Amino acid sequence: MSRRSPHQLTVRQIAALKDGALADGGNLWVVAKGGSKVWTFRYTSPKTGKRREMGLGSAVDVSLVEARKRSADCRHVLADGIDPLEQRRAEEAAAKRELGLTFQQVAERYIAEQSPGWRDKRSAATWSASLELNAFPVCGATPVADMDTDTVLEVLRPIWTTKTETASRVRGRMERILDYARTHGWRVGENPARWKGHLAAILPKPSAVAKVEHHAAVDRKDIGKVMAALAASGGLAAKAVQFACLTAARSGEVRAAVWSEIDSVDGTWTVPAHKMKAGKEHRVPLTDAVLAILREVEPLRDARTGDLVFPGQRAGKPLSDVALSKALHLAAGTKAVTVHGLRSTFRDWAAEETDYPREVAEMALAHAIGDKVEAAYRRGDLFEKRRQMMDDWAGWALAA
Repeated sequence: MSRRSPHQLTVRQIAALKDGALADGGNLWVVAKGGSKVWTFRYTSPKTGKRREMGLGSAVDVSLVEARKRSADCRHVLADGIDPLEQRRAEEAAAKRELGLTFQQVAERYIAEQSPGWRDKRSAATWSASLELNAFPVCGATPVADMDTDTVLEVLRPIWTTKTETASRVRGRMERILDYARTHGWRVGENPARWKGHLAAILPKPSAVAKVEHHAAVDRKDIGKVMAALAASGGLAAKAVQFACLTAARSGEVRAAVWSEIDSVDGTWTVPAHKMKAGKEHRVPLTDAVLAILREVEPLRDARTGDLVFPGQRAGKPLSDVALSKALHLAAGTKAVTVHGLRSTFRDWAAEETDYPREVAEMALAHAIGDKVEAAYRRGDLFEKRRQMMDDWAGWALAA
């Protein structure tokens, strides 16, 4: 408690204060700085023993009489062994919880607020769809303050062993939404959707129950026949698949490729960071076979297609993923293969048919190399080694 008795100041003294602080006694101070003047309650926390300061309002809006009343209220709280600042925060949090925001309302606020910063602009729709399908039917109308472990498990258990990857993503999204709610004061306590130290003790590990489904790949010994069939079809989608195969790039990167990323003179395709899964710029060496494909599609450049290398039917839009899949299925004579699987075909070839170091193939696939030894070894992106490897890959893939 303050050693100075209350009511030391006058209205005139407060009005005359330009800079600094004056004590009124009873823990009440008026502080003037930079043209503003505020009331503060200075005290020692009964919980931590540390000095603290609690604002009681502007000296312009709060009169001396009212400031003394607020200070007296704080002293009464202190006398009961309660930290007045912590009590005020608890009361504010309780007031927020009384708003009765539901889990769905908070989730929608979270997505609206956070999604502008997400790299993939489709993520907001993906989040909304997964929650609408799996979580909202169970707990969408539940007050976010009442979300508990049983509620989270009611969402997850029906899909944990049958749709494990989806369930794991839903859990992670629920955890982030509930963290967001707690930060805003709409709920208190531990996060019931957290994995470590909580749900991990209840549910089996995702890796123990998930059925890993790899992208179906064309056998490396059959790739020549498939590439020949793609070349014979002559369609733009078929050329895009050939391009994807010979560059070992992802379908999305190929479909979104623009001419400004292509340097035909140096034989380089530079994919900007925002288009890459790892969020890092990726340089792709272009072989003679790839440059030949680019020369074939370059006449399609016009005002309607814009800068896209593989434009779709709609103006300014790229070819669809479905179009590439159909072209590959037709060439392979089966729907049991995927465009993404061509990356696995390339990886199998590099591992089984060549002596190229593993890290060279991993860099060609734009995979992150986490091992510190490998990271130190590569010192860059091994571009020239990758160029030679892609030349050899083209020789293999185009040998029908």
